[in-house]
Amino acid sequence: MKIYTKGGDTGETSLFGGERVRKNTPRVAAYGEVDELNSVLGVARAEVTHADLRAKLETIQSSLFDLGGELATPNARAKKTGPRVGEHDVVELEGWIDALETELEPLRNFILPGGAPGAAFLHLGRTVCRRAERAVITLSEHEPIESLLIRYLNRLSDFLFVLARVVNQRAGVAEPQWIGRER
Repeated sequence: MKIYTKGGDTGETSLFGGERVRKNTPRVAAYGEVDELNSVLGVARAEVTHADLRAKLETIQSSLFDLGGELATPNARAKKTGPRVGEHDVVELEGWIDALETELEPLRNFILPGGAPGAAFLHLGRTVCRRAERAVITLSEHEPIESLLIRYLNRLSDFLFVLARVVNQRAGVAEPQWIGRER
């Protein structure tokens, strides 16, 4: 089987179910942003040295694949097709956040993205996650989607922030702090 089909050469792509749409539609943009997030988290996972944290990232990557598939399937919930992100995924993220925060000192200042390589990539993932969330919100203004997908991405960005802080903490790397400059 060839990887290229030439079907997208005119600026269209197929959704799950066969419907052809322009590649710049809100639906394609939304699942494209989720795909980019998944790729960034793959890089972050390669840089994170702790097995427990890598396992969480791998779980998230699988959930993002499911979420992207749902976004690529019009009326996925109505059709009950494929694996889906569920309430349990949001609750799981919240549990991970609560558990990981016990390793951290409370924030007293704004921090800058950076630190250990894994943490820096997690901060990048957090910002890509926020962009994906905005794209899904835009899609929701054009077509009905499950609001849980927005909640999941919102919670995921919080998790990635906490996880970046934990990676720096475990690596013994001080978090870069924002220092306001007088101009």
